[in-house]
Amino acid sequence: MTTPARLNRRTLLAAGGTAAALALAACGGDEATGPTENSDGTTTLRVGATPLPHAEILQFVADELAADAGLALEIEEYTDYQIPNRVLADGEIDANFFQHVPFLEQQIEEKGYELSRFEGIHIEPMGVFSESLGSLEELQDGDEVALPNDPTNRGRAIALLAAEGLLALADGVEPVDATFDDIAENPLNLTLTELDAAVIGRTLGDFAAAVINGNYAIEAGLSPAEDALVLESGQDNPYANILAVRSENAEDEAIVKLDELLHSPEVAAFIEETYADGSVIPAF
Repeated sequence: MTTPARLNRRTLLAAGGTAAALALAACGGDEATGPTENSDGTTTLRVGATPLPHAEILQFVADELAADAGLALEIEEYTDYQIPNRVLADGEIDANFFQHVPFLEQQIEEKGYELSRFEGIHIEPMGVFSESLGSLEELQDGDEVALPNDPTNRGRAIALLAAEGLLALADGVEPVDATFDDIAENPLNLTLTELDAAVIGRTLGDFAAAVINGNYAIEAGLSPAEDALVLESGQDNPYANILAVRSENAEDEAIVKLDELLHSPEVAAFIEETYADGSVIPAF
């Protein structure tokens, strides 16, 4: 994958843009209320996805794995992240692959969608970066650290710093829900400064360290694998990206097959080879 393509990536919570369809296989009709069985014995699934890395991963599945599993994929690409769950709930697509678990749970709670999910496929890890420090042990009393200012990523950043022992959360606080009020201990008296997640990488030199989403790190010319002082793990990560479906179709054979393919060794190898810089890592 080329660097310019990677620079077009956006975070899950970004807004704006229009939906564009990318047909990877024939689809039966303009609207779909469930998987479509074709005369050749395959089943067509219409899947909503963001262009990178999700649609790219799905295209690999379509090109290399789907036919042998009796599937044909049609991918609907979206850049407005409020759309994929709505069109899934409305029956216009059969599944979507664009979001992490907390975002899906927030959408279900706020909008009443009857959606279900499978297990994590990949994460775009958040890391701690610095232009002046070689390790977190070099942080000094009172140093300033930048964090994203949106609720989902702010809690995620606080949890990452807490996991490294730089902060301690109050008892009973779930890391994904953490706010500044939930910080019980700050032994280095770090100054935590909130900024829009998209600009932190470009202002890294203004801070002793900064917590940056993987995609924005790449946009700032950083390699998560090589440049991060610490990086989230893909194992058991609450921000793993998942395949979501309408609850009524959660046990549909074709959809279950697609999820199995997305958790296959071939897909894990594709992710690791395509995103060798660590910007995307398997969560299985």
